[in-house]
Amino acid sequence: MHKTLIVTNDFPPRPGGIQAFLHNMALRLDPEELVVYASTWKRGREGVDATAAFDAEQPFTVVRDRTTMLLPTPRVTRTAAGLLREHGCESVWFGAAAPLGLMGPALRRAGARRLVATSHGHEAGWAQLPASRRLLRRIGEGTDTITYLGEYTRSRIAAALTPEAASRMVQLPPGVDEKTFHPHSGGDEVRERLGLSDRPVVVCVSRLVPRKGQDTLILAMPEILSKVPETVLLIVGGGPYEDDLRKLARETGVDASVRFTGAVPWAELPAHYGAGDVFAMPCRTRRGGLDVEGLGIVYLEASATGLPVVAGDSGGAPDAVLEGETGWVVRGGSAGESAERIVALLQDPELRRRMGERGRSWVEERWRWDLLAEKLRTLL
Repeated sequence: MHKTLIVTNDFPPRPGGIQAFLHNMALRLDPEELVVYASTWKRGREGVDATAAFDAEQPFTVVRDRTTMLLPTPRVTRTAAGLLREHGCESVWFGAAAPLGLMGPALRRAGARRLVATSHGHEAGWAQLPASRRLLRRIGEGTDTITYLGEYTRSRIAAALTPEAASRMVQLPPGVDEKTFHPHSGGDEVRERLGLSDRPVVVCVSRLVPRKGQDTLILAMPEILSKVPETVLLIVGGGPYEDDLRKLARETGVDASVRFTGAVPWAELPAHYGAGDVFAMPCRTRRGGLDVEGLGIVYLEASATGLPVVAGDSGGAPDAVLEGETGWVVRGGSAGESAERIVALLQDPELRRRMGERGRSWVEERWRWDLLAEKLRTLL
């Protein structure tokens, strides 16, 4: 039996894309050979109760640290090493390379034979700053491999590593559950409930933060409405930018054509994708490259649902689009380019159908969880 210890801050019930990535991978590993060491979601009775309820439902062992944020401190490192020895784990998967991968050498001394550290978007930001760049280099030297999402993140992280460590990088993106996200996911019911049955719908599913580009879509709406007058922009998700977006919709004069759903339970997300005719999220890079899209799994979930996609050019987002086949990439922040591509899709049902079908087949060929979990098993 080859047991694995996952060390991570990013694990449900804490919400987010990285959390879903790790949980989906964990569920596809042998539960008898897996131990998860994670931080507690949040302090207070609600956080503790939600965390305990979630952990009790898992088929594998979950050990929670008392802190809400694991850092590679001596105490946390000792705890991880103790779990490694107690459970006889031979491999370690760091859910995020930075900063937890700094524990690599200590866990190797404790008996780990394989150390895999997964990078996301933030490690590309680490690679740009001198102090964090040196730490990233240490993580590369102290682990067997750093995985990356796509070419954008690989090239930036590799530049911070030694040539030898860079040569050991392996691609391991998140996947899509093609059985959950599919063209018959319940979109018609959502459209009917929202009173959108007969209207063209542009849907955006994401957290409401400036990088994602919901504001660009709102600014594109006057142009879209001039060509396709009944269009509705359906903004799915919650986040700190919601009040600003609602104000922008009013100031732009399109608030009657913009619907906000607020946060939606994960189980209802496939139906909300399916409520759209086109998926659009023209994400942009911010803060001099420190706030960047790592991949953009939402584009792949939309493709699995059979929608054509319009993506922004931030970071690794273009890796989730086959340009001209499953959708298009536009300049992040460009309302004009976004409007042009969205209008072209809304006016051409055959183009939408063709891109949606190609997107669905691409997900089945390349992005299924079972294929990616097998790759992880090989790495471990």
